[in-house]
Amino acid sequence: MARIHAFRGIRYNLGQVGALSDVIAPPYDVIDPALQDELYDQHPLNVIRLILNRTEPGDDKLQNQYTRAAATLRRWQREGVLQTDPDPAIYVYHQIYTHGGESFTRRGFMARVSLEQLGSGSIYPHEETHAAAKADRLQLTRACQANLSQIFSVYPDPENVVQQGLEAAITTQAPLEAVDHLGVTHRIWPVTDLAVIQQVATDIATLPLFIADGHHRYETACNFLAERQQQEPLAATDPANGVLMMCVSMNDPGMIVLPTHRLFRGVPEMSSPELQARLADCFTIQPAGAGPDQATTVWEGIESADRQEMLGLYTASDQQWVLATLTDSGRQQMAAISPDQSRSWQGLGVSILHRLVIETLLEIESHPKPQYVHRVDEVIEGLQHGSVQGEHFPLAALVMPASLEHIRSISRAGERMPAKSTYFFPKLVSGLVFHSLNQS
Repeated sequence: MARIHAFRGIRYNLGQVGALSDVIAPPYDVIDPALQDELYDQHPLNVIRLILNRTEPGDDKLQNQYTRAAATLRRWQREGVLQTDPDPAIYVYHQIYTHGGESFTRRGFMARVSLEQLGSGSIYPHEETHAAAKADRLQLTRACQANLSQIFSVYPDPENVVQQGLEAAITTQAPLEAVDHLGVTHRIWPVTDLAVIQQVATDIATLPLFIADGHHRYETACNFLAERQQQEPLAATDPANGVLMMCVSMNDPGMIVLPTHRLFRGVPEMSSPELQARLADCFTIQPAGAGPDQATTVWEGIESADRQEMLGLYTASDQQWVLATLTDSGRQQMAAISPDQSRSWQGLGVSILHRLVIETLLEIESHPKPQYVHRVDEVIEGLQHGSVQGEHFPLAALVMPASLEHIRSISRAGERMPAKSTYFFPKLVSGLVFHSLNQS
């Protein structure tokens, strides 16, 4: 069963830093060098110096971005920039954002969640991980002895019982508030009432948790725990047995999943007729217009149909869009080339795109990582101006996101989706609360 615990969070002392908005940052894996520089310049105490410290000339095993992050964390604690809360708490976390011209509030809570080997208990992954990213995060965790960013999980709760109990507990409290670089408002409230915490722990214990974002950090936490256990026996209360996690109901009104479209680089050039000929045995093909701007209309058609089996494909050589819809023959082919995968996995848009279209029908066995974008205007921008920026994308694909139900069914089948199957918006920010791994 999923076990959650209150913990004494480490948080910024606003008396020293001023505005919380100045010291938060998005997750490390969405920060490019330009944004890293911007966050460094934004405030001398910005959390970027912890979660993604810069590399410097002359770095070696003894002096590097990880050791600098750890030294910075210790210094900020000594100087009172960061303070440990006096009482164990779980932290209610709201995100207020706008999408499609409409305002939403996503509600959840942050707690220490006991670690389990993924798929062996109540915590399930849904995406593959990569060794390099886990090695990077493990070095940071070893150096800092803390979780500096929260993992994002979702759980089924049709009546939102768990969160409603927490909402009742914060009605008389004023939140701490920050606004990120995208204009999303983040609010947190510590909840220290033991009865409320116990009720949340009881309610969540019967529910599965599905990792939505932070697979690398979760597996890193498991690896860190294994290292600690090899060094010495750990008490059940040792914080290394858990990890900082944000838990959100799948049924929360503010929960949305955005698509991740692909701009393929380093793949062979082909015309639209050539593409259609390659796909003809597995898809019905409908010409969908010319030019990058037509992406908007193509996506509206896919989104309106709400079908995982429909892809929008663009060939740059002749600037043509097509709508490709999987046929019964295509489903049979997908089953034949993915015999070890469930029907849900085989029917996922990103699975069809990568396994059937790219790898099988187009016979592209290896290619550079695509550029992943989430908005149609980013697709248009990449196709129109990529060459100006030194990029060329011979092929683009518009694809539906995996749904929350896909996450549940595929995860519980013990499978993992292709990379970038989901994009949970907005991202959780770092800098609201940290979880020490060496305090009781």
